[in-house]
Amino acid sequence: MGRYLAPLFGLAAILLVGWYAYRAFVQEEIPLPLAETAEAASQDRLPTEPGDWQGKIDYINLDRRIAALAARPEMAGLAVAIVEDGEIRFVQTYGVTDKRSGEQVTPQTVFRWASVSKGVAGSLAAKLSEEDGLDLDTTLNRWQTSLMLPGDAMSRITLAQLMSHQTGLTKNAYDRKLEDGESPGLLRTRLGTAPLQCRPGTCHSYQNIAFDTASEILGQAAGTMYDDAAEKQLFEPLGMESAKFGMIGLTGADSWARPHRGDEVRTLVESYWRLPAAAGVNSNIVDMARWLRAQLGANEDVLSDEALEQAHIPRVKTGKVYGGDLARALTEPSYGLGWRNFTYSGRRLIGHSGAVDGYRATIIFDPAARTGVAAMWNSGWGKPFTIPFAALDSYYSKSANGQIANDWLDLSDLPLLEPLPSSFSDNQPNP
Repeated sequence: MGRYLAPLFGLAAILLVGWYAYRAFVQEEIPLPLAETAEAASQDRLPTEPGDWQGKIDYINLDRRIAALAARPEMAGLAVAIVEDGEIRFVQTYGVTDKRSGEQVTPQTVFRWASVSKGVAGSLAAKLSEEDGLDLDTTLNRWQTSLMLPGDAMSRITLAQLMSHQTGLTKNAYDRKLEDGESPGLLRTRLGTAPLQCRPGTCHSYQNIAFDTASEILGQAAGTMYDDAAEKQLFEPLGMESAKFGMIGLTGADSWARPHRGDEVRTLVESYWRLPAAAGVNSNIVDMARWLRAQLGANEDVLSDEALEQAHIPRVKTGKVYGGDLARALTEPSYGLGWRNFTYSGRRLIGHSGAVDGYRATIIFDPAARTGVAAMWNSGWGKPFTIPFAALDSYYSKSANGQIANDWLDLSDLPLLEPLPSSFSDNQPNP
């Protein structure tokens, strides 16, 4: 028996030595990927603390003033991100997701994009045009859609004109019917007998239901459903894990902002979520910041400079955007593929804002400076729409060593409680 056991013990010893040698070799190889992981984690570190806020913008002062705005009774919660010189330099959240529970907003809290979603459709259209040969100048009658337009407009209006709101329909045609629960597809069919604001192709008239025909066309062009195409071709490669379509994209998140009007928590209504290209996206502020960086050219493998130019370029002049001092400050307003353009302080800005019941959102950026601001909040108050311009003023002032022209975040003249501005109806996600 002993002479049989000896070889067995010898074999076991050899195997054990080999195992430890293998372990030693693997352990020697481990530090490199661990170092790479640590470097990646460092790069992904969110600039949420004052020590992280580095750049030309006076972030400490800006944060203090935004916090004062967020503390107003008109507000509930607010999330703000700033990309400066192509990098995310500031992420901060304020207030609560729900005034009843007092749950705090965090960088992971999901809000609604509302009409900021239109820029996703525009960017996808430009990407499909560049990569898959989608012809933006093809007339609408060449596609299988539910849309009908008065007269012969379907044979004259192109996809690019549809996505820059040149259908000629009266502004926000049939939005009220959508809010009353009517089907978007049936409403698009009925637009064939809707009144016109101008001859199709000759003016800008903002739309939601007609614009969302883009979801049908882009889905066909991509060979899948529109929301799947947007997620697979844009959100996923940009690392936008929280960016989802539909009501479940909001309520399915671990933390999501409830809609508010004053202290009242509003009831969610699915109407505008049924227009995925026009108003269907939700995400947290970090992913909105990633989207902003992509629009500034940070992800050429996903959105090339050529695709961005195709999406952003002005295609039709529009009326003034916003109201009051802000409307006067923004000159030469125009519209591209789901994106607005205007001139501010002599500089070209691009962006879009959105408004649905109990939610507001905005993205405004200076492509030449590769700097911009994203913000979302769960109330109907319009004052936070000025946040991007306060941040850009700080950036421009530091760059030019000049004086800030406007005090957009001045709250000194506001009453204790201000009614909702009439220009930001809860029923129209169209700033």
